[in-house]
Amino acid sequence: MVKQSLITGEMLVRYYELNKQKKEIELEMNALKDAFQSYFNHLVGIDNKGEITISGYKLQRQIRKTEKYHEVETIKRLEELKMNDLIQVVKKPDDVKIKAALNLGFLKGDQLDGCIITTTTPAISVKPITPR
Repeated sequence: MVKQSLITGEMLVRYYELNKQKKEIELEMNALKDAFQSYFNHLVGIDNKGEITISGYKLQRQIRKTEKYHEVETIKRLEELKMNDLIQVVKKPDDVKIKAALNLGFLKGDQLDGCIITTTTPAISVKPITPR
């Protein structure tokens, strides 16, 4: 037996108000983070970590470094070096071309039966009927 929960007007109002507060809090936190970044940029430089302690709180900035290969340049260089085994060949469907082929009639929808993956994601939205 599935238990039905009761949705009340108060719940909708509370959700709406909390969501509004969340957005305001995120804006304020982002402004504070920008101020902290600016402070550390001036104190220790742009790509350096830093740390200060004020009023019993420690503020730290850490620098995360990620590296990845520039695809076009790296492939070109590896091909020049005859190191093609180090290059991935990735086969994947081209959504735009498939849709065009379907629209032009070169391909029939039933020819791709079992090939389409459909995903759904539930989303909740609460808005007042009359603007506040």
